[in-house]
Amino acid sequence: MNSKPILPGATIGVLGSGQLGRMFAMAARRMGYLVHTFSPETDTPTGQISDKEITAAYDDRDAVREFARGVDVVTFEFENVPSSTVEAVAEIVPVRPSGHVLHTTQHRIGEKTFLASRGFPVTRFRHIRSIEDLRAGLGELGTPAILKTAGFGYDGKGQSRIDSSEDAAKAFAAVGSQEAILEAFVDFEREVSVVAARGIAGAVTNYGVIENRHSRHILDFSIAPANVPPEVLLEATRISESILVELDVTGVLCVEFFLKSDGTLFVNELAPRPHNSGHLTIDACVTSQFEQQLRAVCGLPLGSTEQFSPAAMANLLGDLWQTGEPRWPSVCAFPNVKLHLYGKHEARPRRKMGHLTARAATTAEALKLVRAARESLTPKVE
Repeated sequence: MNSKPILPGATIGVLGSGQLGRMFAMAARRMGYLVHTFSPETDTPTGQISDKEITAAYDDRDAVREFARGVDVVTFEFENVPSSTVEAVAEIVPVRPSGHVLHTTQHRIGEKTFLASRGFPVTRFRHIRSIEDLRAGLGELGTPAILKTAGFGYDGKGQSRIDSSEDAAKAFAAVGSQEAILEAFVDFEREVSVVAARGIAGAVTNYGVIENRHSRHILDFSIAPANVPPEVLLEATRISESILVELDVTGVLCVEFFLKSDGTLFVNELAPRPHNSGHLTIDACVTSQFEQQLRAVCGLPLGSTEQFSPAAMANLLGDLWQTGEPRWPSVCAFPNVKLHLYGKHEARPRRKMGHLTARAATTAEALKLVRAARESLTPKVE
């Protein structure tokens, strides 16, 4: 592998154009890089920050190759980029993380099979291709169980809980009667994640364990550092860094875990890029997850992950706009809260429009503060 550093002044290509690409582009621009983004949309969160926004379909190979010829390295900001697109780019310019990482993690069967084959802790699962497979899988795994589409799912989309074998047909229809994965239910206490990074030369680092609280299957709050026993911290970070090495990732990887009350960890999902739960690193850490991604894909030394103080992050969904424009001066009145908006023009329910980060002396205080700040955004009804 060519490990010659890609230095400031070079051009970074981003496949995808959402808020993750936007925050990545901000980090890149601050360090003196140019940014080109490629996606089917225009005036996107990433495109608003980039030097150049290329608008074309991911399967437009001519456009993809033209994009690749104009940059020095390419990364991606979400997993739903077709593998064939990444392969076309890789013929011209380095892609980091590589196409095989994307191919493995964008398909739940492939991801779980990879993890299980390497001895990482995952819940029992079965590959489902038909209603007959589903009934047989329920017979083996029991109920409750979780049925998920095999690919292209996030924020709870493409998932269905099955509480009884009689619900099989309804659940299979709910995921579109398509290829799926059936997972044994995990009676977990909390959901936690570890955002970690690996450089070209193999150096690894992580941001510790982050606690995640969800609402309607969408991340609502993230709190760091998570209040977990030392042995859980060590095991979660060990597993995460081991996955980085086994998957041969160059870049940032988030490992989502289920944590049981007895301290047992199960890997739930992988995200081979910066992650919603790591947004608080922008304001709370020496090096944000986005700058870390940049450093890794450019072959630079990784930055310090030291956290200045306990922090909590709250997502801002489009639901906040349903009663009118949020009260931005109110949230800005909280001196230890930072506002991040993603430049999206249409606020829809459940759509991620931005986030808030609060820092405080303890995680409990940070969570209380960020919750109060978000509540202040809602216009008062006269």
